[in-house]
This record gives sequence, structure tokens and C-alpha cells, in this order.
Amino acid sequence: MIRRDLIKAMALFPLTTQAMKLQELKKITDTFGNSSKMPVFFIGHGNPMNSIEDNPFTKSLHQMGSSVTVKPNAILVVSAHWLTKGTYVSTAPQPETIYDFGGFPAELYKVTYPAPGSPEYARKVLEAVPGSKENKDWGLDHGAWSILKHMFPDATIPVFEMSIDYSQSMQYHFDLAKQLKALRNQGVLIIGSGNIVHNLRMWFAKGDEKPYDWAVEFDEWVKDRILHQDYDSLIHYEKKGSVATLSVPTVDHYVPMIYSLALADTNEEIKFTYEEVFTAASMRAFRIG
Repeated sequence: MIRRDLIKAMALFPLTTQAMKLQELKKITDTFGNSSKMPVFFIGHGNPMNSIEDNPFTKSLHQMGSSVTVKPNAILVVSAHWLTKGTYVSTAPQPETIYDFGGFPAELYKVTYPAPGSPEYARKVLEAVPGSKENKDWGLDHGAWSILKHMFPDATIPVFEMSIDYSQSMQYHFDLAKQLKALRNQGVLIIGSGNIVHNLRMWFAKGDEKPYDWAVEFDEWVKDRILHQDYDSLIHYEKKGSVATLSVPTVDHYVPMIYSLALADTNEEIKFTYEEVFTAASMRAFRIG
């Protein structure tokens, strides 16, 4: 979907309808039982080959997983690779490993992540969001399994995904995610999986891993805004100018970061667990709480 089509689609959804959805979601999530408060992660997942490689990035994923000292009841992933018109929640009891890419070595297509699904938590979200739809077929795309394979290699924690409604505004996604905070007290670990900088066209054009200046500048600007909890600037990132439009040519990989940040409480610690920019992609990752 090109930008002008996205903007046109956004106009079809009144703000009043969005507000009603969020109010209903808050009513439901406020009734969830209490548990140990889970952290929130954002992970720049990058190349799916990371799932079978041993490198500084994958080592950082192991460390992120081991830092979760209380085993989550479930993991909710908001992945850049499940884009829909409308909101969908996966209720698959045994989600399949999805190979949503092509042209990679055969060994990558043999990787599986056989974690069970979490229909019970998924249905609570479905009940909370009027108009949302159940999806029984969606499994785990590589935005989920390529990182979870390193974070929780035993694949025993139930995992489910919520789609990104590509027709909605960045502000809508931020406001929706804020209403999911109660899940953290339900033992649900929420992970946004995307990339702050993600421009494949410019990556292929360059042919090496030395980062573009604009990619480094935007990634550092985002880091600074996160540290200052200036989320409004990140929601309206396009005001940053050409470094922003080059870094975020489409919003799919950027939106998961917005979900993660919206779940942070005021002055809650945010720790950057990995920092790297190569060519036209940022692998920045962080933990909240």
C-alpha cells in the first residue's frame, strides 16, 4: 500500500469509533487477574538468517530471554510481518512456523518453533476490541520465531500474535497499545518486533554493510527521544524530515516500536540491550521495566 492510499484509508475510521474501542478494551483488561509484572521488549529482528546464526545480536537475544526471571504465562508478539485491514488476533492452539520470505538457504526452511498458542489470552483481547476478528490459521511469522528461538529456545511458553491494522494512524496504534498495559500484570510478555530503520531498496542499492549517514542519524535521534520519553515526536516522526522518510519508507517495521513504548509507565526504566546500524537497517533493541 502506498502512502497516499494509507492516508486515504485512515480517514475512513472516525476518531469516535477508535475511542469507543479503546474504552471497551480498558474495561476488559482492567478485570484481568494480577500476576508478576512482565517487562516489555522491542527488538529489531533484521535478517531471518539470524535465527540460525551465532553472532553478537543473537547473543543479546539469549541475554534478554534469560533476564526474564519469572516464566511468562504467554507471549504476545506485535510483528511487522502481520499487516491487515482491521485487527486480527491469532487463536491457533498450535501455531505453525511461517516462512514468509524467499531465496534463503534450505536449512532456514527447516527451522521450527513449536510453541503452543494461547487461545485464552487471545480471546480476552478479541472480546475487548469491537470489530476485531479471530484468526485460527495465522501461525508465527519470522518477526516472532526468529527471535523467540534464541530468547526461549525450549518453546514451552504459549505465543500468540496481534496484527497491525495498516489503515490506522500512528496515534491510534499508540493509544491502543496503552490499553494493553494490564496484560503485563497477567504474566504476559509483550514484544514489538520490527526495525526502527528499515529501507530494503537502499540496502540492496548499496551492496555493503557500512551504514548510511541518514540511517545512523535517525536511529540516534530515536534513541534520544526514547530516553527523554518524548513519544509524541516519535509518533510524528515524519516531521524529522528526509532522514525520517528514508529510514521509514513504510511504517510496517516502525509501528511495533510504538506499541512497545506505549506500554511503558512514566519514568519506567528503558534499557537498550543491543545497538547496531548496518547499511539501511537498525538492529536496536530495548527492554522496558
